[in-house]
Order: sequence, then C-alpha cells, then structure tokens
Amino acid sequence: MTENEILDEFRTSDALLEGHFILSSGRHSSQYLQCARVLMNPARAARLAQSLVAKLPDDIRNAIDIVVSPAMGGVIVGHEMGRALGKEAIFLERPEGTFELRRGFHLEPGQKVLMMEDVVTTGLSSREAIKAIGAAGGEVVAAGALVDRSNGAASFDVPFFPLIALDVPSYADDEVPAELAAIPTSKPGSRKQ
Repeated sequence: MTENEILDEFRTSDALLEGHFILSSGRHSSQYLQCARVLMNPARAARLAQSLVAKLPDDIRNAIDIVVSPAMGGVIVGHEMGRALGKEAIFLERPEGTFELRRGFHLEPGQKVLMMEDVVTTGLSSREAIKAIGAAGGEVVAAGALVDRSNGAASFDVPFFPLIALDVPSYADDEVPAELAAIPTSKPGSRKQ
C-alpha cells in the first residue's frame, strides 16, 4: 500500500481526528489517530497488517516466533500481525501499572518476538513492553507499529518498522500553542496519566 492508500484507510474509517487531544504519553496534539476505528473493519485491519508484514526484511520475518502487543491499543493490530505472519499473538496488560503477561500467556525462554503497537509517539509504552517481554523470557527481534508519530524521536534497541510515519507535532504541557490551548481537551487513549 502507498502512503496515500494507508491514510485513505484512516480517513474512510473516521480514524483521523482533529481537535485538542492529550495523548497517552501526556503530550498535546491537534490530531489523533484512533486506530481502534481503522481496525474495527476486519478486512481493513488485515490489509494494513499484510502491508506491514511486506515491509519486514526476510531475515526478521522468518525469525519471528510470536507477536506480543501491549494492551489496549496493540491488541487488535497484534492479532492481525499474528494472522498475517501465521504466528500466535498474545498481549501484555498493566493490572498494577507495569506490563505483564496474564491470562495464562507465557513465552518460552529465548522465543523470538515481534513487539507490535498501534501508534508510537514517544516510544515509552513500547520500551516498557520490550522490557516486560525480556523479563518474561522472550527476545524482541523487532518492534512494529501501524503509525510512527514520533517525528523520528522514538528509538529502540531493536529494528523498528512502522507502516507509516506521520509528522504531527505534539507538545509538552508548557509548550502548547495558544491556538491549541483555546480548544477544550479530549483524552481518547486508554492509559491513565
């Protein structure tokens, strides 16, 4: 899929929102990508996952044993990546504020993992997920995301493969432009601050 075709999938599903949003990272933005909306259509979710799998180098794609994603946002895209790769997909949860495997999920020692997110802004959740996967015995060989909106700032100790990178500014509390500050805030993400 081309970048325009990917963005059309977001627009068609009303997943590209405009306003004043407080992101899961705590940063402010005038745009929000509601990946749950783009992924609610199974055929669309499958197309996006297949497109991302096609971007993975053969050596990484062939090394992956399992897909692990952080809940809540990564669950659907992680499942679809598992389907596209022909691998199992499980997810991490934060029952006490720290990611962990629950529901009987486990990783075999050294099992090769694709850590899959929906959107990466600062990379904090992804790094926390990678750490939890390592603590559970897995070895993350790559990180993936539908959208990288970090403007190149997110970094990991493994290769990172986003389906699309968007240059959407985000701001710390003390950097919010006056025109954005004048708009009431909305916090559509799943993580408490």
